[in-house]
Amino acid sequence: MDGEGRRAVPDTAFLTAEIEHHFGLFDLRISFGLTSPWTVLFGPSGAGKSTILRILAGLIQPQNGKITLQKCVLLDSNEGVCISTGKRRIGYVTQQPALFPHMTVRRNVAFGLHEFSPEERNRRVSEMLRLFRVERLAERFPRELSGGEYQRAALARTLAPEPKLLMLDEPFSGLDAELKESILSELTAWLAEREVPALYVSHDVAEAYQTAADVIVIENGRLETQGPVQQVLASRREQLLRQLGVSLPTPAPAPDGSQIFPQP
Repeated sequence: MDGEGRRAVPDTAFLTAEIEHHFGLFDLRISFGLTSPWTVLFGPSGAGKSTILRILAGLIQPQNGKITLQKCVLLDSNEGVCISTGKRRIGYVTQQPALFPHMTVRRNVAFGLHEFSPEERNRRVSEMLRLFRVERLAERFPRELSGGEYQRAALARTLAPEPKLLMLDEPFSGLDAELKESILSELTAWLAEREVPALYVSHDVAEAYQTAADVIVIENGRLETQGPVQQVLASRREQLLRQLGVSLPTPAPAPDGSQIFPQP
């Protein structure tokens, strides 16, 4: 750690962020780099996790900061650079996503695919509907969906344009455990095939282990530690095992250098 809330950023990072942002009594001061296909932001409520995602997405402009994604500068306060949200090519699913109420699920998923040919658009929409188990809901409107169905449709819409980074703010909270595990497994495989990394806010230790994630622990607006899930969350996993008396998923092998997404 180079200073309070700061960490040396590796040269292999596909995303780098240096952020200083103050609002009310909260002070966010953090720097980090992402090198893993999956990274989990882990920490208590109010630590600053969702704020970090909103800043990366361009929904909040910090007082000071610099953000790069695949060597493209998205934000540089010193140089007056701030790429708009729609041009960052970052997919972002919040805890309470908003679908267009006047559009069916199918039209919602197709909304961001204007640059695709009709054939490719239809193929991609069908793929997303199938991936998130909402094929039978394709002609329904958002008001006709349950909470879990709504969340799955929002995930399908976000992934359809193939963003350069997918950010997820506890997106599976409305799903039962079996469906959550199944979708998370298929989503992990889909992202890996297309080399789309994910930054994922979660309080679920088992989810972090299932994705073999790198973990960033946030406390009071500061980065406490960052590293492989097997190291960073080992103590929390053991504590849960003792409390619940059940086995959590066996961690997948930590990714080696060949699994890290190549730089363009």
